[in-house]
Amino acid sequence: MTINSTESSVFQVPKTKGTGSITTDAVMESVGMYVWFGPRLVLADVNLKFPANSVTALIGPSGCGKSTFIRTLNRMHELIPSAALAGQVLFEGNDIYGPTVNPVDVRLRIGMVFQKPNPFPAMTIEENVLSGLRLAKIKNEKPAELVEKSLTQAGLWNEVKDRLGNTAGSLSGGQQQRLCIARSLAVNPNVLLMDEPCSALDPGSTLRVEETIRELSEFMTVVIVTHNMQQAQRVAQFTAFFLSEDNNPGYVVEHGPTVDVFANPIDTRTSDYVNGRFG
Repeated sequence: MTINSTESSVFQVPKTKGTGSITTDAVMESVGMYVWFGPRLVLADVNLKFPANSVTALIGPSGCGKSTFIRTLNRMHELIPSAALAGQVLFEGNDIYGPTVNPVDVRLRIGMVFQKPNPFPAMTIEENVLSGLRLAKIKNEKPAELVEKSLTQAGLWNEVKDRLGNTAGSLSGGQQQRLCIARSLAVNPNVLLMDEPCSALDPGSTLRVEETIRELSEFMTVVIVTHNMQQAQRVAQFTAFFLSEDNNPGYVVEHGPTVDVFANPIDTRTSDYVNGRFG
């Protein structure tokens, strides 16, 4: 359900110094985003731009609305019972919540990788890569080439090229997560959303997924939720710091180039968080 923005909550977003805009051309943008679960407002007035060919990290304490927000960016929030929102998500200038927009089409253009790897365990590696196409009833005349391309982009091809007929369940956790990335890439999205994609992985697998993220950002826009401050600094060109105080809705305290957010934050709360003084 979508609520018209003129009917949004009376909650007033705290005035902060750290909400500087990004001037780079944006592929995707949230405008005045408010989000509810039932009567409870959980996010207020989120305005963020996501530049082309870049990685943006969403950071902040647990419960401040980062994962909820990232799900609004490809209309997954609306799958939750009692969910509602007001505002816009603009993708290439068009509102993805427009009345004539098909959410399935949105999710093909704006892919999602979740916190825990979720391949189809009984399917083969090859079948997993192609599963998104088949579910969307998209034909591809050269599936073998697409499988190789997607697995290469996900940094997995060299590890699995001789066992594409094995089940996905035979892969390690890190390999399964990269397989999920390959599955998302096979439908040729413009944006890839990643909700804590490394939280269930060992350090070695985490570094490999981070390398994949950096490589993907050369030709697509990536948005990643992470609690790992070092990870945000390693992979993201831009960072947005979310916060929820005194049971109020989450909002963006500060947004800007990652180097500035971490090394020269405008808001003292940002400095306290990135330096481990709370959260």
